[in-house]
Amino acid sequence: MATPEAADRVYLFGCPFDRVDMAEAIRRVEGYIAKRDRVYQSCGVNLDQLLKMQREPEFARIVRSCDLITADGTPVIWFSKMFGDPLPERVPSVDIMFEMLPVAAQKGYKIFMLGAKEESVQAAAANFEKEHPGIQIVGRRNGYFKEEDEHEIALQINESGADMLFIAISSPKKELFVERNRATLKVPFVLGVGGAFDIAAGLTTRAPKWMQKSGVEITWRVIQEPQRMGPRFLDDLTFVKYLPREYRLRRRTRLARGVVP
Repeated sequence: MATPEAADRVYLFGCPFDRVDMAEAIRRVEGYIAKRDRVYQSCGVNLDQLLKMQREPEFARIVRSCDLITADGTPVIWFSKMFGDPLPERVPSVDIMFEMLPVAAQKGYKIFMLGAKEESVQAAAANFEKEHPGIQIVGRRNGYFKEEDEHEIALQINESGADMLFIAISSPKKELFVERNRATLKVPFVLGVGGAFDIAAGLTTRAPKWMQKSGVEITWRVIQEPQRMGPRFLDDLTFVKYLPREYRLRRRTRLARGVVP
């Protein structure tokens, strides 16, 4: 039987988004840490990841299995409103991380940081410790490793006693890391944070708030990383071809329920 939390979801393009705002997301994270009975995973889904889910069934399966799935991009919010099932607000994974830092410092939650380049993860950890006195960064590891190294890394995370694992690796690599090592990992909460360590290290900057809210944050990222983000932006534009399919699916669902379209 689905829990009340699992039942309160918005389904868009085959992805079940949790109907949460930031405050509720943080409440759930703390609940996962308190339970400590298994690995709980949070995944922020943006347009790029939604596109991957349409193309890669295995990636879609892994995302759908996550305990907390948040709208990581403004277009996702637009789609939820377009189809009459609005999500409360955008809840990016990077913001969950930044919101959890002062909570971790206050309550003693231990953090392991995995991903990005060595200089980035080291600088990000140093800034976290400077900005949040008392915070416990109990382990760090850059994101440049082979699949055969993963078991050793999982054991390192376990030995650190971490309550939270922040993974700054691109999709689907970070999701696959967790999937392959779920039976070994003992950390209660895992959060994929994308390029958050580079931001925390001061190597990149986030778009202004008005760009984030208006859904054009991607243009800011293209300006900063044109070779990587330019092709991704152009590829994301192809998502429009999935809109008619979603409309037809929802129309059939309404008709099956006897709802006048």
